Amino acid sequence: MLIVMNHNATQADVDAISRIVSDMGFRAEPIPGSERTAIGVLGNHGYVDDSKILELPGVQRVIHVSKPYKLVSRDFHPDDTIVDVAGVKVGGGNRQVVVGGPCAVESLEQIVKTALFVKKSGADMLRGGAFKPRTGPHTFQGLREEGLKLLAIASKESGLPIVTEIMSPDNVGLVAEYADLLQVGARNMQNFDLLRELGKIRKPVLLKRGMSATVEEFLAAAEYILAEGNDQVILCERGIRTFETATRNTLDLSVVPLIKELSHLPIMVDPSHATGKRSLVSPMAKAALVAGADGVLVEVHPEPEKALSDGPQSLTFPAFEQMMNEIGLLTDFLRKD
Repeated sequence: MLIVMNHNATQADVDAISRIVSDMGFRAEPIPGSERTAIGVLGNHGYVDDSKILELPGVQRVIHVSKPYKLVSRDFHPDDTIVDVAGVKVGGGNRQVVVGGPCAVESLEQIVKTALFVKKSGADMLRGGAFKPRTGPHTFQGLREEGLKLLAIASKESGLPIVTEIMSPDNVGLVAEYADLLQVGARNMQNFDLLRELGKIRKPVLLKRGMSATVEEFLAAAEYILAEGNDQVILCERGIRTFETATRNTLDLSVVPLIKELSHLPIMVDPSHATGKRSLVSPMAKAALVAGADGVLVEVHPEPEKALSDGPQSLTFPAFEQMMNEIGLLTDFLRKD
């Protein structure tokens, strides 16, 4: 439920209603706006009788929100959220960002070389996996804490913020020491213990859509993070599983404008994991930006044929440079009045 206050409602009116909502056994979440304040009512599991609330001073109307996500919804938060990742602003009409780097951190030479190159080519952040969730247990699982240390060196050398994956609630503190943006992979989108822990820290989170998740399930997963107090969340479309086998997954670009209708959170797209094919990454990255994505994540490797993880979908350095040049032209065109 959302309680919309009159434009002339006082802070005392807001405080009084918040107390009444708390006395009803629910949680009151004041949402200041440019013209008026609203109060979100959280914790109800069914219809709430609003007759008493409507009679209170300062109340204009009550909106019953039936979605399983509330804090994530535009009903509760009509203005775009801007997520600040170590100075890089994502969302809210800011310049679309590019995150580049290898699927996995393999060595100091590899990650530093890649970081310097993607920085030179115009990337805004550095991606690289230290903890790798793999389908089979006998494949490369990542360098773990050593990988985080190598990422930190590459970040210092290049000046780029770090994006890396977090897999377990037990590792949130460790990864947060190194990462500027903590990524929740598709396999962990509904790891609710992990989402709750990420909600308790004050570091931005990149939440990827599960490979079989509906939009409602995707936004409900984000709600777990916001419900714990962390509103610095970026959503990420990375392809969903369909009957199609020509690509690794099916990239659902329609979700970009749809998310922007439903939620105030920024959304990015990962065309590398979505397509699984190097030749498709650049076209789909550009398509994502045209669709309105707030940024893209692209895998880049100095020698993709030797990559320990996801080599076939990783761009070569020349291919990444060409893509960045084309994105520059595209974004300049899109931002013309």
